[in-house]
Amino acid sequence: MSLTIPQASQAGLFKPGYNSYDAEDGAVIRNIDACRTIAQTVQTSLGPYGRNKIVINHLSKMVLTSDAATILRELDVVHPAAKLLVMASQQQEAEMGDGTNMVIVLAGELLKKAEELIRMGLKTSDIVSGYEKAQTYALKSLQDLEVDRLSELRSVDELCKALRTVVAAKQSGSEDVVSRLIAEAVLAVLPKNPANFNVDNIRVVKIMGGDLSASRVVKGMVLGREPDGTVKRAKNAKVGVFSCPIDTSQTETKGTVLLKNAKEMMDFSKGEETQLEAAIKELYDSGLRVVVAGSTIGELALHYLNRMGILVIKILSKFELRRLCRVCGATPLARLGAPMPDEMGSIDIVETTEIGGDRVTVFRQESDSAVTRTATIVLRGATQNHLDDVERAIDDGVNVIKAVTKDPRLVPGAGATEMQLVERISHYADKTPGLPQYAIRKYAEAFEVIPRTLAESAGLDATEVLARLYTAHQQRLNTSEVKRRKTKEDSDDEDEEEDDQEEGTSEGTSESEEPYWTTGVDLEGTDSTGVLDALEEQILDLMVTKSWAIRLATEAARTVLSVDQIIVARQAGGPKPPGPNPNWDED
Repeated sequence: MSLTIPQASQAGLFKPGYNSYDAEDGAVIRNIDACRTIAQTVQTSLGPYGRNKIVINHLSKMVLTSDAATILRELDVVHPAAKLLVMASQQQEAEMGDGTNMVIVLAGELLKKAEELIRMGLKTSDIVSGYEKAQTYALKSLQDLEVDRLSELRSVDELCKALRTVVAAKQSGSEDVVSRLIAEAVLAVLPKNPANFNVDNIRVVKIMGGDLSASRVVKGMVLGREPDGTVKRAKNAKVGVFSCPIDTSQTETKGTVLLKNAKEMMDFSKGEETQLEAAIKELYDSGLRVVVAGSTIGELALHYLNRMGILVIKILSKFELRRLCRVCGATPLARLGAPMPDEMGSIDIVETTEIGGDRVTVFRQESDSAVTRTATIVLRGATQNHLDDVERAIDDGVNVIKAVTKDPRLVPGAGATEMQLVERISHYADKTPGLPQYAIRKYAEAFEVIPRTLAESAGLDATEVLARLYTAHQQRLNTSEVKRRKTKEDSDDEDEEEDDQEEGTSEGTSESEEPYWTTGVDLEGTDSTGVLDALEEQILDLMVTKSWAIRLATEAARTVLSVDQIIVARQAGGPKPPGPNPNWDED
């Protein structure tokens, strides 16, 4: 009989102040709980009827939005396991610009199902293995669910087809107005090769007042201020961009000068005036008619610029300055002086207009041979929070157009794709031997969370809607299988026809056959059954966005499940600063 000596684990191994959470203490379950909490936070914000959250961040700034990426960014999550989910959503934001909520919600549901399996007695290794197989099959099945694709990227109506669903998820009711604005702005800047489309060429300027219907697209870069001088307009002008102040340079030392009479005072400032006049004359002689300053503009310099008819505008944001350089093809200079010909940019029109009582300056390139074109969406709205939220919806929409240029395939929305994946992955689980089949079945069930959440947020009875969806998908799946078998038997005699039939069915739908997986949740309540045909209603999602969301959610869930221990070091920092001394007045 061996003797076990009780010992303190990790005693003397780490510095004092370390905390360790082990698998025996239920670390995996605790990690899952933390991830589920973060998923439940953003779950109610999913879909067109998703609720808004008011988040007040560490700077006491109020953010009102239903965008999951923004909510999580402002919440500042510290739990290490929940951070993994936040990182997955941030990666989705960077990769696709949309679908961040789906990543969090799906990952949270996958972990919830994994907890059920762990309590049943399955090992995490079996669950991770099952999830991996299910993910591969889900991504393969997703390829077969294509119902439409964007054939013409230079058509407003075609672009709106992909944009409407994305915008409706953030701004339900305004999707037609906003998606048309985005489509117009994209078409204004879309290069000859759409793959080179740069999302940064579409800017948003928010001007308070009016309502969303008063928003419009301006072909050019809009700056929310007037030119500083008296010249307000220029045409076909050379542009010089200076990141330094347009003023006389200050000396390092300070001196005192005693002036005895007015003549001495006139002579004292004359040298400075002559020097500045020469510098501005040099700019004028080089052909510059528009000057952009990235810093201050002296009053004397402004006087000479006005006298010579040069338009001058100040832009304090270095990012806006860079964008303007890209629009004009100019090089920002760090010294005041005449730029070289290759350092100067050119602009077709600079003009000052009034939008809703605010004076703005528009830089516009009209010729097709221009270096780069920029479109600006001028947003109008009642409150700053509403304008910020519409801007996020526009940002998602523009990113979706970027994704469309890579992969134009569309799948049905309104939870139809997820319900079909539930059916297909469940069938796959029935054919899989061994313990991973339990994990695969739970993986399939996790996709239910999308249509269920959509139904709940719209105020429908989720259980009833899910039952109808299951019935619709199952019935149409069965009838489609019968049709396929019958067609295959009829075409057995001719090899060529058989090949054609196999080719048609491998896509998931033949030309004569309607797709059977398009039944989704009816959020508008137009049908008493609570379900609708997503393809008929043109509720379509981008396939590549769904594909990335599934991939990232599964990877995040598998990573969390693979963790069996968390070791937390003591936070850095010295002793606490001394508090106020209560006896400060004693001798």
